[in-house]
Amino acid sequence: MNVSLTHELERFIQEKVHSGRYTSASEAVRETLRLLEEHEQVRMAQLAEFREEIDRRLASLERGEGLDGATVLAQLRHRSHARRQSHP
Repeated sequence: MNVSLTHELERFIQEKVHSGRYTSASEAVRETLRLLEEHEQVRMAQLAEFREEIDRRLASLERGEGLDGATVLAQLRHRSHARRQSHP
């Protein structure tokens, strides 16, 4: 497989190799791809957790456990006012 890198990325990889952190550009690129894969797995887990939370909250609303908009706004205004009073 051939991969084209920008000059900046190529320079970055070479700096990592010259620093001794990696023994070759291939090793540095493999590590980068492993980190990308790990990042994607974490992101997918976070997204699944977010979707589960949305489902829980929607189910709560369907059970009538939600608050009306006026109540929520009043609570937010109260919290905002209290925060401004405590941090002038």
